[in-house]
Amino acid sequence: MAIHITGDEHADQVLTDDPFALLVGMMLDQQYPMEHAFRGPAKVLDRFGTIDPAAIAAADPEEFAALCATPPAIHRFPGSMAARLQELARLVEEQYDGRTERLWAEATSGKDLLKRVMALPGFGKQKAQIFVALLAKQLDERPEGWDAVVGDYALEGHRSVADVVDPASLQKVRDFKKQKKAAAKAKAV
Repeated sequence: MAIHITGDEHADQVLTDDPFALLVGMMLDQQYPMEHAFRGPAKVLDRFGTIDPAAIAAADPEEFAALCATPPAIHRFPGSMAARLQELARLVEEQYDGRTERLWAEATSGKDLLKRVMALPGFGKQKAQIFVALLAKQLDERPEGWDAVVGDYALEGHRSVADVVDPASLQKVRDFKKQKKAAAKAKAV
């Protein structure tokens, strides 16, 4: 299934073609607009020549950070995200022999998959839940119990990047997030 998150055909194709790219996009989706975060892997590929975890893990950290900071940067915090990306690449290389899809293909249950994703750098519980929902909704990777561990992200609607398939759905997710923030702010007052 083709991924359509970024609004950029090349960046979406990179996400579609490479499981590590999709994982990196999710990792970058923090304090940064989601479509820009998910364009990050294409920027790395275009500048570094590969999105291969082994090559990224082995890259000189300073050179890799400079590549990630080149405008347009991969994130609003390119230095820390470059380091986190290299850490993620090392982990995928060491634990999954560089084959990112093993992360979900070998999960024994939704609970196991959530635990595996939460063990990755930059993935707290909520981000891990969203990524598991994205895998289920967009790649049809649905280990038993996936829907129970992701909570409301399993529901129909437009709650997260897991539900983004085109520009209209991206806007609906933005609107949903805006409503949630407004409700939380009103509740706090």
